[in-house]
Amino acid sequence: MADLLDAPDTHSAGGPDGRRRLTRPGRDGVPALLVRVLFLGVVIGTAIALTPALVGEKSWAFLVAIWVITALLVAVYATGRALPAKYLLPGTLMLALFVVYPIALTAKTSFTNYGDGTRNDKQTTVDQIVGSSVTRAADSPQYNLTIATDGDPTSGPFTYFLVPQDDPEKVYEGTPDGLEEDPDGVTLDNGRVTAVDGYTVLNIKQIAAAADDLDEIAIPTESDSFIVRDGTSEAFEGAPTLVYDEGDDTITDTSSDTVYSVKKQGDREYFVDDSGKRISDQSWTANVGGRNYNTIFTDSRISSSFVSIFIWTFIFATVSVVSTFLLGLLFAITLNDPRVRGQKVYRALLILPYAIPGFISLLLWSSFYNQDFGLINNMTGLNINWFGGTTTAKIAVLITNLWMGFPYMFLVATGALQAIPEDLTEAARLDGASGFAGFRRITFPLLLVTVAPLLVATFAFNFNNFGAIYLLTGGGPFSPDNPTAGGTDILISYTYRLAFGAGGVQIGFAAAVSVVLFVITGVIAALQFRATRSLEDVN
Repeated sequence: MADLLDAPDTHSAGGPDGRRRLTRPGRDGVPALLVRVLFLGVVIGTAIALTPALVGEKSWAFLVAIWVITALLVAVYATGRALPAKYLLPGTLMLALFVVYPIALTAKTSFTNYGDGTRNDKQTTVDQIVGSSVTRAADSPQYNLTIATDGDPTSGPFTYFLVPQDDPEKVYEGTPDGLEEDPDGVTLDNGRVTAVDGYTVLNIKQIAAAADDLDEIAIPTESDSFIVRDGTSEAFEGAPTLVYDEGDDTITDTSSDTVYSVKKQGDREYFVDDSGKRISDQSWTANVGGRNYNTIFTDSRISSSFVSIFIWTFIFATVSVVSTFLLGLLFAITLNDPRVRGQKVYRALLILPYAIPGFISLLLWSSFYNQDFGLINNMTGLNINWFGGTTTAKIAVLITNLWMGFPYMFLVATGALQAIPEDLTEAARLDGASGFAGFRRITFPLLLVTVAPLLVATFAFNFNNFGAIYLLTGGGPFSPDNPTAGGTDILISYTYRLAFGAGGVQIGFAAAVSVVLFVITGVIAALQFRATRSLEDVN
């Protein structure tokens, strides 16, 4: 006993007042301190490294956000205090960055006309319009041109690597922001750049595919001139014939003295002359207020089909949830019986549809419904054109979604059943309740306590289940009277076609539709949660 009392206490240490204090293994040691210092060093170093770039881009909101986050992390993790905040802060930051911020950004975009032809700000658009008017003079400097990109060869961003024809040892890197002399990582061969580290050099075919974007690129120089491409392998420096007056917000064509001022046409602004003729079809991102929302509810193309598509969307989500839950529950109850042999094998087989990537399953099922050589018609001897009629196409969608969704419900129901105490079901049997009565009065209510929130979440998922419609039927079949609304379209697939269809990409409008769908789904989910609140009394 004396030996135990005299043994050293590895969990306490003497304080300055002579008293012993409790130490925390893993939190007060040297390794923990090193990890903390390393983590905070990386956070502060990252913030410092990003600051010059954000200041240069004048991204003040991002700059403030990064330093606020850095200050919070340092304040919470630099000391041993505020233990709950150490666990709450990471989740809160993730929620803000990946949920709250995207929602706010989408809502902000919904009040703009952002999309094809309006992706740039006004100043960038003006520079492109002015740069496209560059004319070539007899003494214009000539360059050997190599076009490269550090992104997509089709959409860029593109960089010009220029070698003056009168000085083949000098190289310039040109972007819409200006020229940089002697860039790093350049391979020069016979007066032409042939390779650049970190870049993909475009070939003639790729240049032709990106010609529209390349024609809008004009590299500004210090002498107020611009460098533009001349074909695929040469460029020249020249002066523009268009002059922008920032004070009057006009563009003047010096060759004809025509003045173009800003006027609104539709939801976009253009530079036009007195007769309304545009100097260019390029516009810029601008705030349009609630125009996108007004279009959703007043445009006859949308409102004429909105109600019927909304009803089908609600039916599709409801039937998908109910059918997958009932089938999954049936299999879960069957395989939860200890008298069934080979339970592990059967369970493994039942979750196979859930293990296959969804887009692969949808593409396979799409071929199964082929009228001439599809698996379903061949096995059943039927001759149904599944995707040729609205009713059969909807049935096909529901069957496919049932096959893809029931394994998830099977797993959920199995876990919930095994969590129910056997004492309750045994007591019900002793009281004379039959198997079905015990399930209905005891097992099923307790099961719903666990799975009800998951059913609500599954309904919200299926309400916006774009992949199930787009990959299986494409929203069809379509009628000649209304080629924009298909027989199996749900709200998300219908509005996707309107926002990204033949009329060009309308990201601002698509953002407005997303906000409307978010509100609708949120209201329905809130009502469902309110309806399932009574299950809290079951426990």
